[in-house]
Amino acid sequence: MILATSQVGRLLVDLGNLYVFVLLARAVLSWFPYSGDSPLNGVRRVVFTLTEPVLAPFRRLIPPVGMFDVSFLVAIIVVEVIVSQVLARL
Repeated sequence: MILATSQVGRLLVDLGNLYVFVLLARAVLSWFPYSGDSPLNGVRRVVFTLTEPVLAPFRRLIPPVGMFDVSFLVAIIVVEVIVSQVLARL
């Protein structure tokens, strides 16, 4: 657990950690087939809307390895580094 020194820093660290969970939710949702009438359709749409702006640049830079998209892992590492090294110091 990362402790920030100010209330703003703590809020930003918490939001960064929440974003990592949203990224993980996207990974889990990608394992299930997409269907327009799925009960998870609304959740999937929100999660994809929140994560696509971060994942798209990584996907352009990092090619898939076989059928695996490793840009997701790089994005999580980058977000974690930002949270632990930058936001925690606020």
